[in-house]
Amino acid sequence: MKNAVLAKRYAKALFAVGKEEGAFDDYSKALRAMAELFASTPEVSDALTNPIYPVEVREKVMEHILASAGVSQVMGNFFKLLVQKKRADILPDVAEVFQAMVDADKNMCQGTVVSAMELSPELGAKVKETLEKITGKQVVLTTQVDPSIIGGIIAKVGDLVLDGSIKSQLAGLKESIKGSE
Repeated sequence: MKNAVLAKRYAKALFAVGKEEGAFDDYSKALRAMAELFASTPEVSDALTNPIYPVEVREKVMEHILASAGVSQVMGNFFKLLVQKKRADILPDVAEVFQAMVDADKNMCQGTVVSAMELSPELGAKVKETLEKITGKQVVLTTQVDPSIIGGIIAKVGDLVLDGSIKSQLAGLKESIKGSE
């Protein structure tokens, strides 16, 4: 819970600067890249968060990462601040909260569609259009393939989940048969 509150504070501050600078996309890209690096490379997260290492060492690690990433001055200062304040562990949370704030500001939302096989571009566009009508926002859609759902799709946008998979329909049928016995 504490991390969520801290992540929101840092994201809010960065959002205010991003709005002033008009650099939401650059900030989002840098945060997303750093969060992915943090999550995918345990050595990086350890080097930035392990209390065994002095803060100076952690700052040097961050400087090397920033030099190779080529981020803006503001983002570089932001990442260094997280390390100095011993808050580098909330970096993925900050990236998530920041993206949600940017999406809300742009009247957008992130959505996921899971299907048993790859969706055709026409069907993907139709699903996106339908989700946009339901939510009243522009939907950025990512697709995933999961053969275990047998057929149909599962669409998720924020808290909204529309499950039209055959797997869930079969499970519902199974429950109704059990209930009638």
